[in-house]
Amino acid sequence: MRLFIAIELSDKLKDSLTAMQAQLRARRVGGNYTKVENLHLTLAFIGEYGDSDRVLDVMRAVPFAPFPIALEGFGCFGDLYWCGLARQEALTAYVGRLRRALAEADIPFDRKRFSPHITLLRKASVDKLPGITVPEASMTAERVSLMRSERGKNGMIYTELGTAAAQRAGRA
Repeated sequence: MRLFIAIELSDKLKDSLTAMQAQLRARRVGGNYTKVENLHLTLAFIGEYGDSDRVLDVMRAVPFAPFPIALEGFGCFGDLYWCGLARQEALTAYVGRLRRALAEADIPFDRKRFSPHITLLRKASVDKLPGITVPEASMTAERVSLMRSERGKNGMIYTELGTAAAQRAGRA
C-alpha cells in the first residue's frame, strides 16, 4: 500500500484553493490540477508499506491537540505549484513528534524537511510563476488521517484508512 499521513481540509479551505486554481486556469496555465477531493496537507509521506495498523498505532500514540492553519503564500517546487500555510508552531511541533515516533517504530517515511504546503498543480505548463491572489482562509485541524493512495483510471484516489484525533476531556 502507498501510504501518507495528512490533514484533510475543510470545505471552506478547499473552496479557497479551487479559487486559486481558477486563477491559474484563467492565466492559461496547463498541467495536472489536483482534484478538489484530493486537496490535503501531507505531514509524512510513507510510500509503499504493508502494515497500516502499525502506522495507526504510532499516530494514535503521538499527543495531538487542535491547532489553526491558514493559507499564506504561493510558490513552486520546479513545475509543481502550491499554496503555503502561515507559520504555526503547533503544526511544526506535532510533525516533529510524529516523525520521531515513526522513526522509532522503524516505519519508513520521506525525511525531507517539512515545508507545509498544499499542492495545486503538477507539471505546470509555464516557466514563470504567475502572480495570483491567495484568499484569506483558515480552519482548525482537529484530526490527522492515514491515507492510502491508488492510481485510478482518472487519476489518484485517496482513501482514509483511519484517524488520530485530539483527546477530549471526559472521554473514556
